[in-house]
Formats: sequence, structure tokens, C-alpha cells
Amino acid sequence: MEDKRLTPQWYVLHTKSRHEQVVLEGLLKKSMEVFLPRVKVRSARRDRRLMIEVPLFPGYLFVHTDLHPRTHLEIVKTTGVVRLVGTRSGPVPVAEETVASLRIMVASEMPITTGARLRQGDRVLVVRGPLAGVTGSFVRYRGFGRVVVNVEALGQFAAVEVDEGDVELLPPVLG
Repeated sequence: MEDKRLTPQWYVLHTKSRHEQVVLEGLLKKSMEVFLPRVKVRSARRDRRLMIEVPLFPGYLFVHTDLHPRTHLEIVKTTGVVRLVGTRSGPVPVAEETVASLRIMVASEMPITTGARLRQGDRVLVVRGPLAGVTGSFVRYRGFGRVVVNVEALGQFAAVEVDEGDVELLPPVLG
């Protein structure tokens, strides 16, 4: 009986924050098939009107592999890699059609909207802009790439509105 994991399939690879390109280049040097879906967006810098390419799914890319133990080790040893996305029993493959669909969507250069990455109550950290360093909880999406964040102090809260790209999700507090 053939081990299904030794058949090449697409897997999602989680990367360190803003390391998608480093991981892509590292895996390409190892002759692996990799796909990093990117979209063009207007630069967040107010002094520029440039269109820049950014990952469609920040912190993630796709790798086509058979998950042979040596190959798996080579993937996770690549600079910037956090882990292959999956369950306790191992990485979970992504359907070939899903990757093919994403390739078509990205190549079309049509506007693409991704699903909400933040849920009400998620702990977030503002990482850029004048409010960098502020920690709070996500309240809602405001439209046009803006989000509302609550900061609690003294039993009250103050709400701020920031660019979604300036906010990173924090891990949940344990305990």
C-alpha cells in the first residue's frame, strides 16, 4: 500500500512575518516548486502613489512536495519557515484545483478580496504608523482597509482607527 504523503501535493507553509520572499527564494534554490500568490495594491505610504506587489495571504505560501522525511526537513530548515500548516497528525494537503484557481485569479490582475483575518475580540498589536506599539482588541472592519481597535485602561476603553496592514494578530493569552 502506497503512503499518500509520498505523492507530491500542495501544502501551505507558514512563514515568519514578512519573510515570504526569503522563503520563496530559499526553496527555489533547493529546486522546489513554490507558489506565492501576490496582488498589486497602492502603497500605504502617504508620500507615494506607487502600486506594489504584496502577498495575497501574508505569512503563507504554497509548496509542492511529496513530504519525504528528508524533503520535509529541508523545507522546515529553510530560513524564515515556521511550519507546514496542518493538524497534530501532520501537514494537510491543499487541493490542486485550489492552487490552480489562485494562479488564475492572481494572473488576471482583477481586484481580489480576502476573507477576514481578524475576529471581534482578537488581541492585536499596531506595528506601523504613529500608533505603533499600541496593543488592544479588534472591534470591526471599517471599510477601505481600515480597522477599529479598542484599548482598555482603568475599566474604560479608547477606540482608534488604523490601516488593517498596520495591525498584526497576537497569540491568545493563556491562563
